[in-house]
Amino acid sequence: MTLDTSKIKQFPLKETEYFKDVNDKKQIVLHHTAGNSSGVNVINAWNNDTRGRIATFCVISGAGAGNTKDGEIVQAFSSKYWAYHLGIKSEVFLSKGLKHQILDKITIGIEICNWGPLEEINGKFYNYVDGEVKAENVCTLPEPYKGFKHWHAYTDAQIESTIQLLKYLSETYNIPLKYNVDEFFKVSINALKGVPGLYTHNSYRKDKTDIYPNPKLILALKTL
Repeated sequence: MTLDTSKIKQFPLKETEYFKDVNDKKQIVLHHTAGNSSGVNVINAWNNDTRGRIATFCVISGAGAGNTKDGEIVQAFSSKYWAYHLGIKSEVFLSKGLKHQILDKITIGIEICNWGPLEEINGKFYNYVDGEVKAENVCTLPEPYKGFKHWHAYTDAQIESTIQLLKYLSETYNIPLKYNVDEFFKVSINALKGVPGLYTHNSYRKDKTDIYPNPKLILALKTL
């Protein structure tokens, strides 16, 4: 399926919360929010925090939110603009023998609503704020990733919207889409160099866990 842009929910971010200037886009970066299922609530939080211009151009909602649908793309600002979303320290570039650059300007960030890693206690699963996640919404990996075997599952609707959005952005900005396990789930020299392509937050920072190697999402990404 192709993306129906008319179905994207518009929930504008304040113009003081992002940079309204245009740069050539070379990379797309997948994140997850480590939060609840509402893309609207995520953007609303960005509008009201004091962290500065930290955001992504859109958030993909999950199941169970009252103000947005499962898989709905909620747009905060145009993908041609930018905000900080990578948080890469200068020493990361230096450790790889690279010159520091503000990659946020040339990247398009996508947030997926998801709690991230979960802890199993007596057969139940809990997120980092001690909220229970039902077993049917848990993805258990064959091998632990960054110390965690149990994760909040991305919904089928979120995965479908992610794939449609990636194809649309790739065509719009001529950004190549290729799944590469070595560049998705650990720090990537190519990502830090600004080489065009599709990456995750893990590609830039070893302390991040978004996104995780969810089998359904990986299978979908391999079709790109």
